[in-house]
Parts: sequence; C-alpha cells; structure tokens
Amino acid sequence: MPVRLYLNNVGKSFTMHLQDGAVIPVVDNVEFSVDAGECVVLGGPSGAGKSSILKMIYGNYRCDEGQILVTVGDEIINVAGAEPRRILTLRESTIGYVSQFLRTIPRVPAEDVVAEPLIAQGTGETEAQDMARALLSRLNVPERLWTLPPATFSGGEQQRVNIARGFIAHYPVLLLDEPTASLDAANRAVVVRLVEEKKAQGVAMVGILHDQDVRDQIADRIVDVTKFGSEAAA
Repeated sequence: MPVRLYLNNVGKSFTMHLQDGAVIPVVDNVEFSVDAGECVVLGGPSGAGKSSILKMIYGNYRCDEGQILVTVGDEIINVAGAEPRRILTLRESTIGYVSQFLRTIPRVPAEDVVAEPLIAQGTGETEAQDMARALLSRLNVPERLWTLPPATFSGGEQQRVNIARGFIAHYPVLLLDEPTASLDAANRAVVVRLVEEKKAQGVAMVGILHDQDVRDQIADRIVDVTKFGSEAAA
C-alpha cells in the first residue's frame, strides 16, 4: 500500500507570553508514516501530545520544525509549510477530521450538516442528502430529528451527527479524535464498521482512542507518543 501520510522530525512547543515567555515543549522528533488502508492510533497518557499531533496534521497548529507530508494524487504536499488557502483546500478534499464535538451553523438541519462536506466535493445535493440520511439512520439518530438543527439535540445525538459528517465524504486521510467517546455499545460498533469500510477504500487514518475495546478492533499499529517528548503537552 502507498504511504498517504508521513511525519518527519516534527516538533512543537508553546510559548506562554503571560508567564514571562516560558517555553513548554510538546513533542519532538515525531516520525511515523501511515499507509493507505491503515489505521494508526496514537498511544500515551493524557498530556503526552496526541491531540497536538492531530492538530498539526490538520493545520490547526503550526509545527516548529519538521515536515508533514500528504500525498495528493501524484503530488506531495507539506502541510507544515502550506499557505492557509492550501490548508483549506486540503481540508475540503484530502484531510477529514472527526471529533467528539459538534460545531455547526445554527438553524441548519442535521441532514444538511452531514451532507455539506460531500456536496463540497462535487456530489449532487439529492444524492448527498440521501447518503446523509442513510448514515444518520445507521448511527441511530431518530428520523424525526433529521430536519432539525443539531444545536437542539442531546450531546450523544450531536456526537453521532458529527461522526456522520466526518465519515460521509471521500478523504484520503482521516483524523479520528475520540469519535466513540460517550457512545453506547451499539453505536461504537457502527463506528468500528465505518472505520473498516474506510480501510477497505484505502483511507489512511490517525486516531486518538481511549476506549481500549474499540482501539483493539480498529488499530493496525499503535504509535507511543511518549517517546517523542514531554508529558507537559497540550
């Protein structure tokens, strides 16, 4: 399988300007690759830097050194040095992010929230909405909620809408930030199946999962983040 994602000598620290410029190291010399169809889970205790690594891959954090290389067709893009516009393009077409928190525009129906990433990639609105409804159904979101804004939903329902939104589109690289947190067993099983389907499609995934059972089911490899730096990380 081809390498979709490669982190080479990536380092990150935070400067605390309100604390006399104190520098807090996060991670250093991070190096690992992810093949197409592989799910790599970041391991280590809270504060080891797992979330910071995901945010650097997604472009939310700039790394202080190193390269984050993503294969886009025949081109290799260094996320660490990409301009903001290129980062936004990568997020639309190449790098997806599934988190446990839902942030959406108020008053937009759940089915439209889920369908939007697929429409942005060129799928017709009718087809995208049909796929959104199918995913919402798989994740046991009641049909009566599909036309309502997710801001009115319970936390668990919002999380499932967010999972559907993250998995619906066609991203070669997919980042998973605690997608099964607070889900019941039935919906955790759905997420496991969704991950397996993405693997079969050749998607490269990097995840943070504290749920040991889910981790054991979906992880092809576990990368121990503690070997890359300080436990004082974000």
